[in-house]
Amino acid sequence: MSISSETSAPDSPPAVAVPPPKRGMSRTQKILFFATGWLIVLMPFLFWWNTWFGRHLSDQQMTEYLHDDKKPRHIQHALVQISDRMSHNDAAAKQWYPDLVRLAGDPVEEVRNTDAWVMGQDTAGNGFHETLLKMLTDSSPMVRGNAALSLVRFGDATGRPQIVALLQPAEITAPTDGHIVDADRPGTAIRRGGLLAMLAVEGSSQTVEIRSPIPGRIRSVSQTGAHVAAGSEVAVVDPGIEQVWEALRALNFVGQLDDLPSIRPYERDVPDISTDLRQTALETEKAIQARAGAK
Repeated sequence: MSISSETSAPDSPPAVAVPPPKRGMSRTQKILFFATGWLIVLMPFLFWWNTWFGRHLSDQQMTEYLHDDKKPRHIQHALVQISDRMSHNDAAAKQWYPDLVRLAGDPVEEVRNTDAWVMGQDTAGNGFHETLLKMLTDSSPMVRGNAALSLVRFGDATGRPQIVALLQPAEITAPTDGHIVDADRPGTAIRRGGLLAMLAVEGSSQTVEIRSPIPGRIRSVSQTGAHVAAGSEVAVVDPGIEQVWEALRALNFVGQLDDLPSIRPYERDVPDISTDLRQTALETEKAIQARAGAK
């Protein structure tokens, strides 16, 4: 038997497909990529820079900002800068004192509120004392409170009732009949002007926003579905710690025995009241009792 001289060749390995080389980004794409990344970082910074009240303003910018009625935050920025100059006894700040008196009648509550605080920085300011006394009748409880606090620096206790009011919770009532369609939760911290609830007007498709007149914490609020009558209570907001602390400090100098019922709730050893705030309340009562005993 003959052996065939033909031998079968081993199978060839299968061809491996070589992927095409990845194409890198073009120069234009790289520029767009880095520009986008830079803007993502830059835009928040620019927003912060333009809204940060600590940013220094030149004298010309100060004057321009104080008269920028279209941008209330510009006015506030200038007011904060003036206050800083006043605290450093910068005589140049006096050139804007007439503007401080003028801004007491500004239509924007935040401007008037800041203005009342700034005028308390210089008890020798021409017209400041008289202007602050007028601001005790402002429509805003916060403006009235700040004006009263500033008057204490003048040795004037005329605003004592407004200071005591700063210790009281704000009771917010319904402006009209309706039912609650949305509401925040009790215990939530809220800023001044923060939304407490949405009220659907009875017999109408309109809704009304119910907002907090003070910063603080929501004690109670009518919940979704609740029907409320015009003038009835919708929410109660406890005042914020900073507001309470400022009021207690002022009452340390001008408080009377009649104010003690408003002060004593802050002397309680409870979680909602910090040790520092409790101590301030106790010291305020002690000062009031000492004044009463000295008479």
